[in-house]
Amino acid sequence: MRLFSWWKKKPAAQNIAFSESFWGELGLGTGSLSGERVTWKTALEVTTALRCGLVIAEGTSTVPCKLLRKDPATGRRSPADDHPVFELFDLAVNDWMDPLQFMETVTLHTVFTGNAYIFVNRVRGRVVELIPFDPLQVSVERKDDYSLVYNVAGLDGSVETFPQSVIWHLRGPSWNSWAGLDITKLSREALGLAMATQNAHSRRFANGINTTGMYSVTGELKGDQYQRLKAWIAANHMGAANSGTPLILDRDAKWNPLGLTGVDAQHIETRKHQVEEVCRAYGVLPIMVGHSDKTATYASAEQMFLAHVVHTVRPWHRRFERSMKRALLTRDEVRAGYYFKFFDTELLRGAAKDRAEYYWKMFQMGMSPNEIFALEDQDGFEGGDNHFVPTNVGTVENVAAGRGTSTTGGAPLQDNPPADPAPANRARLDGDRMNAGRVLSAENETKIRGARDNLDVVLSKLEEQAE
Repeated sequence: MRLFSWWKKKPAAQNIAFSESFWGELGLGTGSLSGERVTWKTALEVTTALRCGLVIAEGTSTVPCKLLRKDPATGRRSPADDHPVFELFDLAVNDWMDPLQFMETVTLHTVFTGNAYIFVNRVRGRVVELIPFDPLQVSVERKDDYSLVYNVAGLDGSVETFPQSVIWHLRGPSWNSWAGLDITKLSREALGLAMATQNAHSRRFANGINTTGMYSVTGELKGDQYQRLKAWIAANHMGAANSGTPLILDRDAKWNPLGLTGVDAQHIETRKHQVEEVCRAYGVLPIMVGHSDKTATYASAEQMFLAHVVHTVRPWHRRFERSMKRALLTRDEVRAGYYFKFFDTELLRGAAKDRAEYYWKMFQMGMSPNEIFALEDQDGFEGGDNHFVPTNVGTVENVAAGRGTSTTGGAPLQDNPPADPAPANRARLDGDRMNAGRVLSAENETKIRGARDNLDVVLSKLEEQAE
């Protein structure tokens, strides 16, 4: 089925050749004071910006995202595998993308352009596939009644208008509330300076790492002599391969350096500083792109990784969850308890010892063994769905009422039980007495055997004396 064939009312084709995104695609994006043109494409060529985008995209795509349902009656949560959207995020969102690839792509779109546009293909009211558009294909327009329409350029060059109901518009941070901020454009000076220093370093190595200067000779150089001397210098003393080769001068020639050295220009320091500036623009800690100062320790690095999860990845998870809930679920489905959830606790997994301590505490709080095994992606066992609580823990209400603690996980025991307890309580008390009797019997048996051994020794000695 052709992508746009479902929309019967097709407006006339529009010319978008002079739109801002068109010129950005040609590499003529927003200029910076450093002289570099900054677009999302040139930003991807800056390794720091590229890594920032990939770190965020990996944080959203590699963490499981599932459609769940909370039963309004019982409050129990379970995977909503009966919903058509569940399979999209479990198997494939369309014919050529799995959920991980889809999440990576739309996250990169949002990080570098501020917006991601996804066509929601519904058949008889059921979502059957999700098709992401290149952000340069789409322009969003707000009407006088505050409704949004999306003008999408097709593969044949025509532009068609889609209503808001069929477009999942994932926005980054927004100022006007209906379009995300272009972080790449807003951070063009930091990106431009990073590009300029990188290009300057590249050109320096292309021309040789020695500084430029003036080659002066005695007398006048004719046109042909000048061209031959210039070609000789370019062939023998320019380029990284000729770096460090000495000049052989004649005719009382002199070499006068004019440029700054790499140390004087502080290229390395500038490039390091721009790593921090670009990371600051995209909200990523420098350590996540492989840049850290010498004062970082193992303990501090661990806290930095935790801060990345909490302050960078988690906001993107929540942004996705809310946007998916609004665009892919109906209000009736939301009322029925359907919702999307990123299981980002997986990113907070510590060492095996730390996880064991955490699970033990959660077990004491009522988590079942099979729930713990599920967090480790392991199979449970029969009977592992039972929940256990410590026997010496009571509710605040019971303590305030003077009833003591509960040993049955619900029914409190009174300090002075009635003389004739109910049958259920009597059976439980009889069981407690039986267990206590077994313990006492074992202790008495040990004492009896010890006394008997001692008695045998005494009797044997008495028999010896009688003889």
